Amino acid sequence: MLKTRLMTFAATAAVLALTACGSQSAAPADSESAEAATVTIEDNNGSHTINTPLKSVVATDNRTFETLAAWDIKLSAAAVALMPKTSPYKSDSSIIDLGSHNEPDLEAVVAVDPDIIVNGQRFTQYQDDFRKLAPNATVLALDPRDGEPLDAELKRQITVLGEVFGKQAEATKLNADFDAAVARVKAAYNKDDTVMGLIASGGKINYSAPSTGRTLGPLFDFLDLTPALEVDKASTDHKGDDISVEAIAKSNPTWMLVMDRDAAVSADDAEYKPANEVLETSAALKNVTATKSGNIVYMPADTYTNEGIQTYTEFLNSFADALEGK
Repeated sequence: MLKTRLMTFAATAAVLALTACGSQSAAPADSESAEAATVTIEDNNGSHTINTPLKSVVATDNRTFETLAAWDIKLSAAAVALMPKTSPYKSDSSIIDLGSHNEPDLEAVVAVDPDIIVNGQRFTQYQDDFRKLAPNATVLALDPRDGEPLDAELKRQITVLGEVFGKQAEATKLNADFDAAVARVKAAYNKDDTVMGLIASGGKINYSAPSTGRTLGPLFDFLDLTPALEVDKASTDHKGDDISVEAIAKSNPTWMLVMDRDAAVSADDAEYKPANEVLETSAALKNVTATKSGNIVYMPADTYTNEGIQTYTEFLNSFADALEGK
């Protein structure tokens, strides 16, 4: 009797496993039983009609890596060199590495004959190259567009990817989680409290101006934060503006929001200094309200090489936790 039950359980488990594998119709698949279909989407360059199931997927946009991994999308080639160590793709030897944006191996994409290339971020400049090297592939461009709110653009990217890979329910959930985190911050934030964005790089603390740049600046707009300091002709550079810690101290922010750029790219270096060490041991900043009150919130360590919607959701929830704790 026991043996019969065990055999029945094993058979049932096998059926369930096969059913689960067959449910991801838009993910790369080799099965001839997968139903062919088309999906039409809009990206930054217009409308594309994509044939599914996808057999070869390439990804270079680091904002998408965490999402694609969470959806179990098999990659044939990718900008592995740009991936954070937190990505499961990083250790997948079956993925052909296209290198970094500074030293790319674009020609390697030819060998995998991609159906789709999820391109963007640091690889945006190679859009035309990919079109020439892989003329049969759809080259998606879903970078946040200039002049558009970052929150809406992050959700647009996820929505489109959900359509492409047949993960509409998962995409809806990611966007809902992000919206919930934004709502928490807005509900807890007091507009009388001033906020400063900072980027730690090379052992220095740089100023991240409101509304500019890729990460902290846009938060001021969609969270409606009150800046502690505003400067003319602020830089959009990923390292922020080089202003003195005395100027930061003089603005006396109630809150500091910090991205540790080096944590993502040089944490293993002997000379690396974590952002919290640089900030919280600074004599010039010790009497700043944010420092004295413990109102310093750090973005996830892999933010600089991630920057996907999950990164922002995690950070916004941390910010909300800190606000609600007051």
